[in-house]
Amino acid sequence: MMEKATFGTFNMIESHGHEQVVYCSHKESGLKAIIGIHSTTLGPALGGCRMWNYANGEDALLDVLRLSKGMTYKAAIAGLNVGGGKAVIIGDNRTQKSEALFRAFGRFVEGLSGRYITAEDVGTSVKDMEYVMMETRNVTGIPIELGGSGDPSPVTAYGVYMGMKACAKEVYGSDSLEGKKVVIQGAGGHVGNHLCGYLHKEGVKLFVSDIYEDKLKHLVEDYKAEVIGVDDVYGFDADIFSPAALGSVINDETIPQLKVKIVAGAANNQLKDEDKHASILRERGILYAPDYVINSGGLINVHSELEGYNRDRALKKTSEIFDVMTNIIEISKKENKTTDIAAREIAIKRVESVSNSKKIRIYRDKNLFNMRNI
Repeated sequence: MMEKATFGTFNMIESHGHEQVVYCSHKESGLKAIIGIHSTTLGPALGGCRMWNYANGEDALLDVLRLSKGMTYKAAIAGLNVGGGKAVIIGDNRTQKSEALFRAFGRFVEGLSGRYITAEDVGTSVKDMEYVMMETRNVTGIPIELGGSGDPSPVTAYGVYMGMKACAKEVYGSDSLEGKKVVIQGAGGHVGNHLCGYLHKEGVKLFVSDIYEDKLKHLVEDYKAEVIGVDDVYGFDADIFSPAALGSVINDETIPQLKVKIVAGAANNQLKDEDKHASILRERGILYAPDYVINSGGLINVHSELEGYNRDRALKKTSEIFDVMTNIIEISKKENKTTDIAAREIAIKRVESVSNSKKIRIYRDKNLFNMRNI
């Protein structure tokens, strides 16, 4: 039984094309984590650390594999010179956090010698990254006073906002969102909060939902948002559905309920089955904004720390998501394919072109070495 489970794990890792997966366990702090390095072709793998109360280790592994693979696409399509990586810590982010836990995680990151650079994600914070930084320099999203960029959520939200506007231009003939009805799932999270701010400023009618309803109170007060039940988000009659919580929410059960024209949100891996569910959305006349395209603002933001953080530069780069999404839509129409496939092909092409150039350089250098030793 144990042997079967072990080989199943290897098969799962190999099917996603990962370079390295690291299991991290530290009994004293209670740390149980998995780090997934999907690709370092473009540079060191950069991606956040998520803390979530997974039902079991297999669920955690599948999540880290999908998330880190998505980071490869995200970095490639954003034109960044980093690869795709992600980490997950198994635990309740409301009750099980500690300095010892994140410092233990930081030591595991340090042990990877720069192959993986971490950052905050769902369930982790800038303060948590400060603890990680006590053990490794391979961390971003650290406090501004320590030379970092702080919380990347506002920039992530800005990128989603720009991607949403690009979709609106295609569907409604104008990038203006004024008067549109937008449903935000997971609005109580950091990114959802900031996204509400951008949308409210443009005159959007907001409908918000979150498993932690107490987090929505200020959205009602500040942005005149209307709270809807967590089970009502899919069938709600609106213009845009914006998932900003966890992945796999676009699936066989939820798609038939959708009454929107656009799906554009911040959550990673929204499609439970990428090819299948992207196709069904397209058949139903729903424009899908690939999550790894429009939520790349957070990655762009923490990446800029590696060059010396400049907020204006990060925002300017993030604003280009509008043009990237517009180009993906045009390719999708011209080549009669889903936006997800169009985006993925752009990302894969960039990774493969750099990989091939590296192989040519290694071959050339090897031949030069052999010639010198003739």
